[in-house]
Amino acid sequence: ENELGVQDPVGFWDPLGLAADGDALAFKRRRCVELKHGRISMLATMGYITPEVTGKFPGYLAPSMNLKFADIPTGLAAV
Repeated sequence: ENELGVQDPVGFWDPLGLAADGDALAFKRRRCVELKHGRISMLATMGYITPEVTGKFPGYLAPSMNLKFADIPTGLAAV
C-alpha cells in the first residue's frame, strides 16, 4: 500500500511499465498531466454539447460575409 502508484481496491496497475524506474518526480508529473488533460477533455465535451442544448448566439459571426452563428453547423459537421 505504501508503494508508488498503489490505489485501493485495484492495487498497482501499470500495463505500459511507465513507473518501472520508480522515479517519484516523473510519476507525480504524469499524474498531474493526466488530471489536466482530463479536465480539458471535460471542457471540450461541454463545448460540444452546449450549443445542441442551449442554442447558439444571436447575431453575426462575420457581418461582412453575412455569416450568422446559426449558419455554422454543430458537432462533427462543423469540422
